[in-house]
Amino acid sequence: MASEKQGTPVGLRSVTRRAVRAEISAKALQLFLTQGFEETTVSQIAAAVGTSTRNVFRYFASKEDILISDLLELGDQVATSLADRPADENAWTALRRALQVCVDSLERDVNGVQKAQMLASSPSLRTALRDKQMRWTQLLVPYVTARLESSAEMRELQAQALVSSALSCLDAAAMSWISQEGKSLDDYVDVAFAAIRD
Repeated sequence: MASEKQGTPVGLRSVTRRAVRAEISAKALQLFLTQGFEETTVSQIAAAVGTSTRNVFRYFASKEDILISDLLELGDQVATSLADRPADENAWTALRRALQVCVDSLERDVNGVQKAQMLASSPSLRTALRDKQMRWTQLLVPYVTARLESSAEMRELQAQALVSSALSCLDAAAMSWISQEGKSLDDYVDVAFAAIRD
């Protein structure tokens, strides 16, 4: 019984933390969309939430992290999707299918295009995106390596190349998508993947 009592506050703290992070993210996004990412300060975000700048930094490491953190969590979903793909599916097809998680997330998001535009246009966000891509690569490479049949020393290199190429295809497709409003991101990703495969 004691362990349950001890566990409850931790669970409540976790729920509260997620709720506060979501509130900060939502208010920050409103400001980013209204006045621009670079023009928005953490102090303004704190004021919109009704808290202190210091408190915002308890939940997010940086202003960039407020916008990027969802993408990092999305990487875990992509890895899970990749792990769940049929074992006999080739690595390139499995990567494309796993990345559908990202495509669906962006296309469902009413602010998806605007977010993608911000990520593409801000130098500090582009740096954060490169860091995100490195983290995603580390997550995905083991699952791709397991699908390859070459020698052990070559599998790691091939998996790195495949994952890097797949993520570059996603990025290239997103860049086309934000410049051609109304088009399907899904179609752009297919075209990009087909270009590498062919």
